[in-house]
Amino acid sequence: MLNYKKIMCAFEFDGDSTAALRLSGTLAKENNATLYVVHIARVPPQDMDVPLPFDSHPRWETEARSKLEPIVRSTLHADVQYVIDIRSGVPNLDIVRAARELAVDLIVMVTHGRTGLEHLILGSVTEHVIREAPCPVLVLHHTVPTQPA
Repeated sequence: MLNYKKIMCAFEFDGDSTAALRLSGTLAKENNATLYVVHIARVPPQDMDVPLPFDSHPRWETEARSKLEPIVRSTLHADVQYVIDIRSGVPNLDIVRAARELAVDLIVMVTHGRTGLEHLILGSVTEHVIREAPCPVLVLHHTVPTQPA
């Protein structure tokens, strides 16, 4: 047993994040740990220009929560203790911020394996998290579905 008490799964809405959720749920169950499923909801561009402060529960966070809750319920074992945490922000910064605030022992996330110009333009959330995280980061590699021959 690795003796983790708080595990964070950085969740994006793609199939690979479901694999990270499944693995982090298994680790949480084995360690009797609390699993924090954290999704960083990007502020939609049209809302970034609004000079007024956001509501306490912006619509993009509410939409993300309603989309994430059934995924978590159907993916995790019933005896896994979890907390869904939706935050507005920028993933590469706010995943690390959430890990610090929650004082997690481990972050589980997926890398998309971008290379070349796409990596140069978009950067790598995973690379930033690995460099800045206050705890170990377990990274699952993005898998590309194979086409039948």
